[in-house]
Amino acid sequence: MIVRLLAGLAILVLPLSAMAQEKVLRAVMHADVRVIDPIWTTQTIANIHGALVYDTLFGNDADLKPQPQMVGKYEISPDRLTYTFTLRDGLKFHDGTPVTTKDVIASLKRWGAKDGVGQRLLGYVTAMDAVDDKTFKMVLREPYGMVLESLGKSGSSIAAIMREKDAQTDPQQQVKESIGSGPFIFAKEQWVPGSKAVYLKNKDYVPRPGNEPPSSFAGSKIPGVDRIELVWISDPQTAMSALVNGEIDFYENPNTDFLPLLAKARGVKLMKTGKIDSTQGMIRLNHLHPPFDNVKARQAMYYLINQEDFLRAIVGDPKYYRVCPGLLTCGGPYENDGGTAFMKEYNPKKALQLLKEAGYKGEPITVLAATDHATITPATQVLIQAMREAGINLDVQSMDWGSVVSRRAKKEPPSQGGWNIFVTTSGGVGSANPVLHTWIGAACEKGLFGWPCDPEIEKLRNAFGMAVSEDERKKIAKDLQTRAMEQVVFLPFGQWDQPLAYRADRIDGIVPNTGLAVLWGITKK
Repeated sequence: MIVRLLAGLAILVLPLSAMAQEKVLRAVMHADVRVIDPIWTTQTIANIHGALVYDTLFGNDADLKPQPQMVGKYEISPDRLTYTFTLRDGLKFHDGTPVTTKDVIASLKRWGAKDGVGQRLLGYVTAMDAVDDKTFKMVLREPYGMVLESLGKSGSSIAAIMREKDAQTDPQQQVKESIGSGPFIFAKEQWVPGSKAVYLKNKDYVPRPGNEPPSSFAGSKIPGVDRIELVWISDPQTAMSALVNGEIDFYENPNTDFLPLLAKARGVKLMKTGKIDSTQGMIRLNHLHPPFDNVKARQAMYYLINQEDFLRAIVGDPKYYRVCPGLLTCGGPYENDGGTAFMKEYNPKKALQLLKEAGYKGEPITVLAATDHATITPATQVLIQAMREAGINLDVQSMDWGSVVSRRAKKEPPSQGGWNIFVTTSGGVGSANPVLHTWIGAACEKGLFGWPCDPEIEKLRNAFGMAVSEDERKKIAKDLQTRAMEQVVFLPFGQWDQPLAYRADRIDGIVPNTGLAVLWGITKK
């Protein structure tokens, strides 16, 4: 009897013991996970999700150089027209099926139909065929110089490799399942939008051999904890208190006002995310509908941008932000002054005058105003205030950021559920390169939300990708920025570096990465 009782107690104790030993990383990010398809959207949080669940063929390192990730070996023909890629051993999806070149090719085609960088790359591709289950060839019509960098991009819309059946989903529709081959498995049954998203360690994941040191999206991806919980706390004060009190381990986007307090908090440390400012702010205008289908109306909006107003509202402390009148990241290799004369004057009266000259007659302009985003919400309010100061009639549509992401994809007129303006951000790393900076593109209805349309911009981006020398690239970058600012592909309102905060007494192994937070490699003490 006693033996049976002890045996029964042992059965109860073992699971409890196992649960106690589970290593859980609890993190608060800048936004809530509402979309699980990283190709369908440019939304940063969806791509942080995607980077946990999916893997990519290459990963760009901290110096923006592409390094093999899922690829084991590759060859480039002497004429630079044929790329042969072989997948490394041990790759399989979370459902246990092996990753094959059919999955890869289908995924790249879907990515190339949706993402601006992918569109440009596949525009040069004349054939992409499987040699066998592990090897495929990519044939180009011209020696495009940004193939590997494009496949390894670590900004919005990463080139995530999905199962073939998922990758065959219409790029304009969201994938309903999130089953990848990455270091973590998405626990969809535990996902509670507005509360948390849960990821479980992929015990079958095979990192790159040799335990390569992680560098941004390159190197060996080691899932260092058993479980990651992305907890959504919309109030910055509450999130900061949760970190200080040890209720969470990682806070991606702490309010700048709280940084001095966090720096002094016991067990808490701040970390710079990379060599380049982490974020670029931008205002996107809808080129399809009045008034911003008129370039003069778009240019009028420059007179409503005082970057200091935006940056003080978002960041506060000048040591964390930078006025940057250009479209390419200031401090990056291709920073230039092309077209920046547009940003010289804040003059709301002149903005309204130019709008009227462009045909604006006081019709309501629909602004999508996010209510729950740490940076986009205050930036949108600064813009609204400037537009009202100018006397512009506004239709402000307030909604959560997830709803903005859904609505900005609508091409209908504002009166039919569309929009005129929304505010967003882009990663500083991707925005430093004219090809990887998808928001600077103007690929018409194939491009990003707002759908700027200008063949000259696309021609210059292509020329940048084909350039051989760095001097040639810099000249093209200046010509490109000049043209893009003339056409107003977006309105920049500055850039900033947002340090992350974490419990140094509880976690270790954070990989600094500007743009998308890297959560693999983190271990729990």
